[in-house]
Amino acid sequence: QVELVESGGGSVRTGGSLRLSCTASRYPFTHNCAGWFRRRPGMERETVASLVTGIDATAYLKAVEGRFTISEDRTKGIVYLKMNNLRPEDTAMYYCAAAIDGAACWNARHYDYWGHGTQVTVSS
Repeated sequence: QVELVESGGGSVRTGGSLRLSCTASRYPFTHNCAGWFRRRPGMERETVASLVTGIDATAYLKAVEGRFTISEDRTKGIVYLKMNNLRPEDTAMYYCAAAIDGAACWNARHYDYWGHGTQVTVSS
């Protein structure tokens, strides 16, 4: 079993930046998707960014496109989410996940391994 641990969350002001990291308990492990998800207060979980590993194909939630960047350092087994120009509406618990099958990286139900989340709070 692989455990994922997120770090890098915190409290920032509007316009600030954070970089979230997702580290696996053992690496390498088979995965073809990596993703970041969030749950905002009172709302359903949503996919923020996904990455098809190997070909580095990325996709983003429209609300974060141009501000967030997902990437993976395969030498260290860490997936990052760089978040710039943060807004109060980005306040959420952020989760990383990994999927074995690379067929549907945007679909949260497709993922096999999940972290416990890291809180991001953006104040105006």
